[in-house]
Amino acid sequence: MQILENPYRGETGQIDLADDVPFPSDDLSAARSMLARCPDAAQTPLRAVEGLARVAKVHIKDERTRMGLGSFKALGAAYVIARDADAEQAAGRTYVTASAGNHGLSVAAGAKVFGAKAVIYIARSVPESFAERLRALGADIRRAGANYEESMQAAEGAAQAHGWQLLSDSSWEGYMEPPFRVMEGYLALMAEVFEQIPEPATHIFLQAGVGGLAGACAAAVRAVWGQDPVIVVVEPSAAPALMASIQAGRVVVAEGPVSNMGRLDCKEPSLIALKGLARDADWFCTLTDTEARKLTVPLSRFGLKTSPSGGAGIAALMADDRAFGLTEDARVLCILSEGL
Repeated sequence: MQILENPYRGETGQIDLADDVPFPSDDLSAARSMLARCPDAAQTPLRAVEGLARVAKVHIKDERTRMGLGSFKALGAAYVIARDADAEQAAGRTYVTASAGNHGLSVAAGAKVFGAKAVIYIARSVPESFAERLRALGADIRRAGANYEESMQAAEGAAQAHGWQLLSDSSWEGYMEPPFRVMEGYLALMAEVFEQIPEPATHIFLQAGVGGLAGACAAAVRAVWGQDPVIVVVEPSAAPALMASIQAGRVVVAEGPVSNMGRLDCKEPSLIALKGLARDADWFCTLTDTEARKLTVPLSRFGLKTSPSGGAGIAALMADDRAFGLTEDARVLCILSEGL
């Protein structure tokens, strides 16, 4: 595990990003009220786990049952489409995105609920079983490219050619509003945490791909619990886009092999997430594939069976429970972001 202390912590303008990149939303009430309109929108459990690490208290927000889709990402795109439906802008609209996993399910499910259409581009390497899950939700599935980045290029092209709404969970120059709202949808899980947890956490471990979940959760923590909790962002060593960008002080496109943390294997950070985490995170760290695989397997003994992606934050805690200022009386919060 490699560790980097964030030199920009608490600052608002030192990392080199355009002025029009917004900080993540911390409007907890908006996400909860809008998502209540979605079928199967129910609170997920916060589990107290003993014996997981040296620290006394570990709480894990278990997102494996979220809205019947198996991941926190069910909150994001469905929230955006629910907002559009509230403004009478969703019915009949076509939403297009690329996906290698759970984001596509949220787009497809949200479109189905609110009378819209979903077109999902997937790379040639994506298993057909995932394509079938998307089709079962009524999505139009199109294969394009050898990887996620190439399928996203195809989705962008289709949006421009047909006048469809591109709905990505990442932000880049010239594309901010939809991913800003996707991240806002993720705040619903932290609103639940604040109600469920008996006392504020001292340390929060947040896994990151493009950084949407981590950026949203970190913004919520600062808004509700203030500056004292220590926030740790966890990435694959094969895709350290956020850590590399923090080190360089500007956006860096990471290079590396394919990771077994496939949902986190993102080589370019979301600009909104990067801006928020530069302000809000205390530490960045990376896990190797071997570490992630080795440390997530034992989670099944605690009833927390998940993938290396879903358990990466917990794995970072287990990899070194004396790092990041952790003491035996620390109160730790982790997110179990997906099932298998």
